[in-house]
Amino acid sequence: MVDRLLPQNMCLALQGGHILVTRPAHQAHNLAQLIGQAGGAAVKFPTLAIAPTDNISQIKATLARLDGYQWLVFISANAVNFALKANGGKISWFSPINCTAIGQATAQAMLSAGLPVDLMPQQGFSSEALLAMPALQQINGHKFLIVRGKGGREWLANSLRARGGIVDYLEVYQRSLPQTDTSVVSALLADGKLTAITLTSGDALENLLVMLPENYSKHLLSLPLVVVSGRIRQMAADKGFTKIIVADGPSDRAVLAALIMLMGK
Repeated sequence: MVDRLLPQNMCLALQGGHILVTRPAHQAHNLAQLIGQAGGAAVKFPTLAIAPTDNISQIKATLARLDGYQWLVFISANAVNFALKANGGKISWFSPINCTAIGQATAQAMLSAGLPVDLMPQQGFSSEALLAMPALQQINGHKFLIVRGKGGREWLANSLRARGGIVDYLEVYQRSLPQTDTSVVSALLADGKLTAITLTSGDALENLLVMLPENYSKHLLSLPLVVVSGRIRQMAADKGFTKIIVADGPSDRAVLAALIMLMGK
């Protein structure tokens, strides 16, 4: 669903800018639309491919035994949507279970699936923000099921275990390097016409640097970069990016606001 129209005073805020949108192909449309409404030219360049895992029987079996858990934690909207897809479009939950979202997009996906959102950070939208919540301080003996992508960060599970929690994973999707045509982006870099880059995950950052020809790396690192967390900012700085701004959250609106602030400087 495309976001609503921008206020009039934002409609030319990105005029003339070519903005690289690196979200996965199925998640790039709304941000690209918002950039277009703000007068910019969105250049879709997915640096991450998302696909279901092949363990459908395991997913179904695990989701049929949710009564053994006190906490059901979804790491992302993809985690919700791919779990639903593997389980025939429905997840049956039990009222003692605390259904937990890592952020607003995840929460919206849960609500759309008929799941409640019992716990979600109001700010931060990260594992760190979730772990700081009072409800997760005294959890000795509590059982958690974390629904996520294959090979995700271990910080959340390790921290819950350190507090006495018992943690299982349910991996419902996997990330990979996409087969993306690089010619348009390479040409924009060669002509000095790429204005800024948006990045919403560490994997997308790693893949971006792998996918583009090495002779463009110096120019690439000099471009302004919008990221969605302090962790990704630090990763980008370690890679050599010098102009980095952190959006207030991972939503498309937050990324757009950061872009407009960046372009206004």
